[in-house]
Amino acid sequence: MRIGIDLGGTKVEGLLLADDGTEVTRHRIATPQNNYWGTVDAIVGLVERLGQQSDMRIGRFGVGMPGSLSPITNNVRNANSTWLNGSDLPGDLEQASGLKVRVANDANCFALSEASDGAAAGAPVVFGVILGTGVGGGLVVGGDIVEGRNRIGGEWGHIPLPSPNDDERPGPACFCGRHGCIETFLSGPGMTRDHARHTGEAVDADMIVRSAQEGHGGALSTLDRYERRLAKSLAGIINIVDPDVIVLGGGLSNLTRLYRNVPQLWPDQVFSDSVDTRLVPARHGDSSGVRGAAWLWPEGRNGP
Repeated sequence: MRIGIDLGGTKVEGLLLADDGTEVTRHRIATPQNNYWGTVDAIVGLVERLGQQSDMRIGRFGVGMPGSLSPITNNVRNANSTWLNGSDLPGDLEQASGLKVRVANDANCFALSEASDGAAAGAPVVFGVILGTGVGGGLVVGGDIVEGRNRIGGEWGHIPLPSPNDDERPGPACFCGRHGCIETFLSGPGMTRDHARHTGEAVDADMIVRSAQEGHGGALSTLDRYERRLAKSLAGIINIVDPDVIVLGGGLSNLTRLYRNVPQLWPDQVFSDSVDTRLVPARHGDSSGVRGAAWLWPEGRNGP
């Protein structure tokens, strides 16, 4: 048995997972807003509640969270749940729970879940992509998350859009302080902003997709631009990492035309005479984050 915790900005979800990947039980509670120690207590309480429903002693758990751990201080950084930043979350959770804890970026947990028993199970190299309110990514090689020297492995959302057209320069401002990041084009808000710029219509991504399905020209053009940008951006990942599978998650991953159109567009940008990389939707959907957190302690690979 293993426990995973998905720490989000509005909810904390906990999952008790059997060794074979079978879900035993899960619980969800509201995240204590702007309250760090309240968040720690909430996680520990959730772990205890899940542990009580196991017939085995639980000695460890994993946590997926926004942001990452600094390689200098091991404290949380870059979390949009700002009350976490600067904290020793792993250490405080271990002290409060008496259990061993592993903490990872939520996009890394997503990628690990899909590489472990999801849409990319068994693939040697997997790149997981989150297309939602933001754009995140995680890299799994040989079943292990690749965090990198600076613990920013997979952070493709904050590199510039490749080969931008003249009307895409310098690009929208990003919260990271730069302009033209992939996230500003490929996130849900990025699609909304692009659609408004070209049509004058202030509607969200869901409405844009529905309008395109009804044959509205402006919405169809927005999705065409989105797919070209996604293809160029993922081609950059293929040129560097050359993954066997790219798995899409987040709200925009439900756009089924992406899996047909994007692989047809990316060959022109890939430095190869063939592109066999598979582009697939996540098998576990919104559950991949919490499942990946549980898989941070895989039996027999990362110790007892």
